[in-house]
Amino acid sequence: MQQQNDHISKRKITYAVSKPFKKYLKRYFRELSLPVSYNTLKHFSFGIPVLDKDGKDTLWETVFYNPTLTDEIHAALKRVYTLLKSSGHTQAEEHLHIERIDYCLFGNSKPFRIKIVNNYNEVYDYFYLKIADSSRIFGMELEHLLSPYSINFLIDDNTLAEEHISGVPGDMFIKHYLNRPEYNPKKIAKEFVKFNERCFLRLLGDMRSYNFVFDITQDFDDIQFRIRAIDFDQQSYEGSKNIYLPQFFKENKVLVELVQEYLNPNVIKQYQQEERSQIILRVKAQRQRLRDLRVAAADENLSTPEKIKQLANELSQYHNGEPAFLKCTTMPQLMYQHLKAFLLADRQKAIR
Repeated sequence: MQQQNDHISKRKITYAVSKPFKKYLKRYFRELSLPVSYNTLKHFSFGIPVLDKDGKDTLWETVFYNPTLTDEIHAALKRVYTLLKSSGHTQAEEHLHIERIDYCLFGNSKPFRIKIVNNYNEVYDYFYLKIADSSRIFGMELEHLLSPYSINFLIDDNTLAEEHISGVPGDMFIKHYLNRPEYNPKKIAKEFVKFNERCFLRLLGDMRSYNFVFDITQDFDDIQFRIRAIDFDQQSYEGSKNIYLPQFFKENKVLVELVQEYLNPNVIKQYQQEERSQIILRVKAQRQRLRDLRVAAADENLSTPEKIKQLANELSQYHNGEPAFLKCTTMPQLMYQHLKAFLLADRQKAIR
């Protein structure tokens, strides 16, 4: 697995969700009226920095609202949480309270992170309110359909409500967990190969170590690892093909070296084929919904003409000069052509 550092835009453009895409989201229960908007949460009175356990600034700040608005905002946020988690059953809201609202200026989505606590057992959870960016929403929908994981989110106009994805952040895993003697490095390397393949097939970019998490599970005879994306801002946005391959980021160098040390080329190819086969099975299982998504998002404006043209040329070269890529005028069209090329290649192998 080769490593290389490609340029990523410092500030990604936010794209509004088109009417056809909203119609699709409504059909599949992703779009509905929310009791509080992103813009409402921006009207906080003041904030204080959130520090980690070592006293370092996390780039988040806890925000506070006028006392006359606080109860109203908290009630609305509890409602949003129950809409995300339990289809809006109001009985659950009686057992919850909002402990903290954090705001982050770092990143494209400028999210609000809400900490919500169960009054009975003090178990807490998080969820987010963000600017509704079409690229991010497209990425989350693909994650739901093509990855091993489901994901809950809702949109209303320019507001995106999104559930928290739990796990150990990749950068923290590399720093504090990777070399634990009870962890099998071959299993970690295997999962990184599969994650790398999954990101490339669905063109999810910028998967540096702090944009994915490790889900660690104790199995009956060993510890299992799964890598899960948590940031979808760079879904089908950049022009360089390498942006969609986590192996090319310096932040993931340790994981790349792990693959090189513990997996031979034939094993890497085996794991890549396994992941492709699983995605193809998901495509077949979700054929109707993916077709609806393709139609709804085909003309979605997710990037600049320059980036679209660059990616079209690079993907055409990758797929042995396939001219169909050069006819694509949007990122969703490129993504589907890319996926289609893998499907055709798999079908040809099966015939042989």
